[in-house]
Amino acid sequence: MTYDIFLALLSFAFVTSITPGPNNLMLMASGANFGFRRSLAHMFGISLGHGLMVFLVGLGLAGIFEAYPPAKLVLKGLSVAYMLWLAWKIAHAAAPGAGKAGGKPMTFVQAAAFQWVNPKAWAMALGAISAYATGGIGSVLIVCVAFACVNLPSISVWVLAGEQMRHLLTDPRRLAVFNWTMAGLLVASLWPVLYM
Repeated sequence: MTYDIFLALLSFAFVTSITPGPNNLMLMASGANFGFRRSLAHMFGISLGHGLMVFLVGLGLAGIFEAYPPAKLVLKGLSVAYMLWLAWKIAHAAAPGAGKAGGKPMTFVQAAAFQWVNPKAWAMALGAISAYATGGIGSVLIVCVAFACVNLPSISVWVLAGEQMRHLLTDPRRLAVFNWTMAGLLVASLWPVLYM
């Protein structure tokens, strides 16, 4: 991989990682509801889970969708169902310290597993491998590591933004509006999935 291609890969990873999508909307909600420190497992799950996804796509996992088109429809259905459930959870999250109703932040494993039903994560992985993996496992590893390294600081911006909003969200009504807005945006992010 040449230096120019590597810089282009880093730019692609940064732009796709920092722009709004299901992961970032959920991270902002997590930052607002649980704070930065309690959202760390969620952040690491996204970065490492997506890095693994990029690697496996680079090894040929994407070929399953070409060989067996119904698999894409199954993935789409699972994605929509799971994201609607997550939106419901975000919309009904209570203020931190509100007891059992307050919920818990997403765990490392949950966040890593979510990448497999996240349409934006699939688009990022497929785009990165097709554009920047020049052949061989070495280039796939470079794409995978570049994504994992760029992704973590990029997504942490969303958690920090959510955490900074916490003082504005001490009023239960404002928190409810915020959570319902984040849930609505997450549902709206499903719109492209319907046309994939």
